[in-house]
Amino acid sequence: MATMYKNVYFDGKIVDADKAKLSVASSAVLYGLSVYTVFPVHINGDGEKLAFRLQDHYKRLVNSSKIIGINTFVEKWDYASFLDVVKELLASNDVEDDIYVRATVHVDEQIAGTKVRGLKHTLSMFIYDAVPILSPEGCRLKTSLWRRIPDNSIPSRAKVNGAYVNSVLAKQDALDSGYDDCIFLDVQGHVCELSAANIFVVRHGKLITPSNASDLLEGINRNTVIMLAKDMGLEVEERTVDLTELYVADEVFACGTSANISPVLEIDGRTIGSGEVGELTSKIQEEHMQSRHSTNDCHPEWLVSL
Repeated sequence: MATMYKNVYFDGKIVDADKAKLSVASSAVLYGLSVYTVFPVHINGDGEKLAFRLQDHYKRLVNSSKIIGINTFVEKWDYASFLDVVKELLASNDVEDDIYVRATVHVDEQIAGTKVRGLKHTLSMFIYDAVPILSPEGCRLKTSLWRRIPDNSIPSRAKVNGAYVNSVLAKQDALDSGYDDCIFLDVQGHVCELSAANIFVVRHGKLITPSNASDLLEGINRNTVIMLAKDMGLEVEERTVDLTELYVADEVFACGTSANISPVLEIDGRTIGSGEVGELTSKIQEEHMQSRHSTNDCHPEWLVSL
């Protein structure tokens, strides 16, 4: 498990983590009414702190708030203010290693009932060490018996805290069965994503991933992989994907902020490809990590110096 840093941002100031508390009667606690994003901060060879695609993560927090009706967040928090807090938080914790930052908008109105619009909110932000949730050496997946929540029940494009009960049920079932993570299917039986990562398939030299209409999170790292693949001259298809396509794929890998790029070596007891990390997966894995650490010239606009 990852270790959390001592200082956090909560309710307008930097405080000790033990003092950052929400009421048991808040909408965030009672109904899971919070939205969040997680972004990495890497230390490059010169000791510079670089946040990866920070503006996109801020935008996702804004969009998630908008989708579920937290209409007061964007009025209070512009990107410049958000960036200032990130810098303040890192400085207060003397960050010297790669870390993740989790920023959350909580609806902290008390006993408000099942509504959201016009309720007060607070922003929290904390840091933890960058321990990936899936191994870069490879992982084993199990198709979940739980289906992915459809977008017309809880919006897939919003990172809503309460919706992650769905992910917990699915991943715990996979762990209980001896696997590393799950594969979600939608209600029609098509492939969506993992519990907290997107999925890509390599077949016949093409990179394939479920489309945005497949009840999945429009992952920032998913978009990153698509752009890197196109830079490499690869053909990318975003479309409906059947489970059996994964079984006969040449390569499969997962991607996400906390997953990085993790090769998938086995699904439902079936070996994927050769059972080793695929050539294309390895190339994308390398390009992805170099882009995050500014060790190549690819997309410098993705990095924000802190």
